[in-house]
Amino acid sequence: MFDLITGRERHLPSHAAVPIIMSTAAQATVIALVVAVPMLFFAEQLPQIETMMAFVAAPPAPPPPPPPPPPAARAKQAPEKARPVPSENAFLAPVTEPSAITELPDDEGFDQGVPGGVEGGIPGGVLGGVVGGLPEATPPPPPPPAVERAPVRIGGKIDPPQLVRRVEPYYPPIAARAHIQGVVILEAIVDRDGNVSDVRLLRSANPLIDREAEIAVRQWRYSPLVLNGIRERFVLTVTLSFFLQPPK
Repeated sequence: MFDLITGRERHLPSHAAVPIIMSTAAQATVIALVVAVPMLFFAEQLPQIETMMAFVAAPPAPPPPPPPPPPAARAKQAPEKARPVPSENAFLAPVTEPSAITELPDDEGFDQGVPGGVEGGIPGGVLGGVVGGLPEATPPPPPPPAVERAPVRIGGKIDPPQLVRRVEPYYPPIAARAHIQGVVILEAIVDRDGNVSDVRLLRSANPLIDREAEIAVRQWRYSPLVLNGIRERFVLTVTLSFFLQPPK
């Protein structure tokens, strides 16, 4: 009807073209299926590739150290000159009579020197010299330290030296008012000149009178003790009594 209105003529395909078109479409569909189906099947079996792959490798080893430098070449030593060997007849007396006699100097020709000697050397030195010169004489060892002998204890066959100076101990008034009495025994060490050098308390009566007894004995003086011609230190015991009234 539309064609009748527009006035255009419609050309219908012929009956021979329809089967060709359908056959072509069917063949294209079969070819597409044959190609597409295997591709989908193999695509599922392909491994998944990670988006990032990191490779970690150990750092390379450091280079070996350089070889040490070769040792310095030693300086070549000059070969020593062979010393002249005197002949066997050098020290023999001549057989023929010499025509003239030459007088030698007082030092018998030592001023002339010897082959290989050193200028300014002394006659009679060692041929070739001594490395470092002659060694100095070793000083003698120091004397051993003197050993201090122990003081001699007075008693037995050794009589006590004579007391040259005696100082009586002071009796403190406070000790007398407190009726402090007793006997103080001291040990005194006397030096080689007879002076009391040390005092040790052996028996105490009271600190007040002990101190006064020690002060008095330190001022005592004895004659030196001589044994076999040598002055010796000695030790003796001193007894001091502190009483208000003489004991009965």
